[in-house]
Amino acid sequence: MAMNILLFSSIALSLAFVALAFEPSPLQDFCVADPTSSARVNGQACKSPASVVANDFSFSGLHMPGNTSNPNGSRVTPVSVAQLPGLNTLGISMARVDYAPWGINPPHTHPRATEILTVIEGSLQVGFVTSNPDNTLITKTLYKGDVFVFPVGLIHFQRNVGTGNAVAIAALSSQNPGVITIANAVFGSNPDISSDILAKAFQVDKTVVDWLQTKF
Repeated sequence: MAMNILLFSSIALSLAFVALAFEPSPLQDFCVADPTSSARVNGQACKSPASVVANDFSFSGLHMPGNTSNPNGSRVTPVSVAQLPGLNTLGISMARVDYAPWGINPPHTHPRATEILTVIEGSLQVGFVTSNPDNTLITKTLYKGDVFVFPVGLIHFQRNVGTGNAVAIAALSSQNPGVITIANAVFGSNPDISSDILAKAFQVDKTVVDWLQTKF
């Protein structure tokens, strides 16, 4: 009997930890974000239900192509809680990604979300890298209508491998997934990470790091 109680207690504790690893379920119909609130909460404070309007649950503009005239040749148009307040506490968001020919969405990670991406137009090489020590590259070329998933927290990327523009729609498992672009974070931090540290980490000459930091 004691063994059974211990077993059930262990299972219950494990399930509790799993539940805590994800965003909690809403305890009300909705919690529209109130960006003007000074309350300190994990997420955003709720707007008074009496002042909620239909526009709090609506976003317009995903039919518009993003401007890809930048060094990466891509543009992400996010629809997270910052753009759509009604997403607050709902644990979901989305984005449109536009790619010029051979444009890239550079290696990055979403610290709080798994991403599932669907190609709407064109063809994309996509991939992610598994964690240490294997650092295995999982990569595939996708075509119109294909779907690919990037597990939460893993570094991933996309590249347009077609001769025309490409478009994808991504869904993410957080209303505020966050994004860390690897090159920007490493070489463009504020203040800079010491070039001595980066030179040793990347096993290159310090002058190479100094040059890279000027790019970000």
